[in-house]
Amino acid sequence: MRTGVRLAFYFPEGARHHHHLLHEWLLQAARDCGIKGGSAFRAIAGFGRHGHMHYGHFFEEAGKLPIEVRVVTTAPLAERLLDRLRSEKVQVFFVRSEVDYGWIPEEADE
Repeated sequence: MRTGVRLAFYFPEGARHHHHLLHEWLLQAARDCGIKGGSAFRAIAGFGRHGHMHYGHFFEEAGKLPIEVRVVTTAPLAERLLDRLRSEKVQVFFVRSEVDYGWIPEEADE
């Protein structure tokens, strides 16, 4: 088992950076930084800093649901990704937490 960092980024599903959907851009940026994997998740409901609730079952709410992009990696690679976001001036809320991770069965080439 290893100790690493989980980064989770939250933003509205239509958010863009450099004309790309932000979840696509973030996943590619993570990959470019050497992170081995990442996922994007679409919420079924949620609210942000302004307190307005968004629900997936209302047609008028289409495109407003929260997206989460999550990666688990080493601390140096997590910092590399955060530095990239800072240098690109990406506006996004994030959570950084320490996690234990591993594979079952254990793999020799992690």
